[in-house]
Amino acid sequence: MRWFLLWAGIAAAGPQTPLGLDAYLPVPPDNPIAAETAALGRALFFDARLSRDGSVSCATCHEPKRAFTDTRPLATGIGAQVGTRRTPALVNRGYGRAFFWDGRAGTLEDQVLKPIENPIEMDLPLAEAALRTGHEPAVMAKALATYVRTIRTGGSRYDRFLAGDRGALDEREQLGLRLFRGKAQCASCHLGPNLTDERFHNTGIGFRDGRFADPGRASVTGAAGDTGAFKTPTLRNAAERAPYMHDGSLATLEDVIEHYDKGGIENLHLDTEMQPLQLTADEKAALVALLQAMTGPVEAGWPPERIE
Repeated sequence: MRWFLLWAGIAAAGPQTPLGLDAYLPVPPDNPIAAETAALGRALFFDARLSRDGSVSCATCHEPKRAFTDTRPLATGIGAQVGTRRTPALVNRGYGRAFFWDGRAGTLEDQVLKPIENPIEMDLPLAEAALRTGHEPAVMAKALATYVRTIRTGGSRYDRFLAGDRGALDEREQLGLRLFRGKAQCASCHLGPNLTDERFHNTGIGFRDGRFADPGRASVTGAAGDTGAFKTPTLRNAAERAPYMHDGSLATLEDVIEHYDKGGIENLHLDTEMQPLQLTADEKAALVALLQAMTGPVEAGWPPERIE
């Protein structure tokens, strides 16, 4: 499918892009951003009729006040069934590619309907969803994808600092930024306006008793080298999104820093970038402080509304 960059070019009176983000957003030609489509997407996002027993909506797991994720280590769906992966945050996913932790969906339009059908998540056939809502699956897909594209965050103190406000970060946070770009090597994967390379990496998370219970990206590609590799998440609003990693196994930002400081968990396919960092206690604290400074307001909808 041919894609074009459209967000700011939709209309001269379009919404202002949050500070720090790319002004243009990848939008498919057959699903341009429109107020009516976004409004329908929002209504569907909060509609529990899209689950078999009416107990779960998209917003049940993707809580707006938590950067559109939740606090559970693993996603929990209909009938309190527990999945095998953490609920991904939806902030700025409109800028992404290859969706889900393993990248099995190529577009948002492809991704948004899969949880509805998943027997552990919402467990509703799409034909039944169409009957309940009065909208065909293709219409629902476009609407939900559009709404997700409007979920954005930027304008953090980190963004203000990069824009020239040298007082936006204190000395410890500025040390964290130097470490982020240097010794700690965070920017090797967490780069660009959305602080992710949109690629898949094996850091050893989930490797226990000599194996990965979840093969990660390898379940999509079939390549042994992709075993244990998962999507790099954005670091924006990470302070609001505990617990961490694809399986929710790290409870705090401090735990995340410790994991990387140790060089991850050794396994056959561990990324070559994973090496012990030998960070001091002060350096670890500085990195945590920087991550906290990457928190900004979240907006959603068209025109955007701030999530309070």
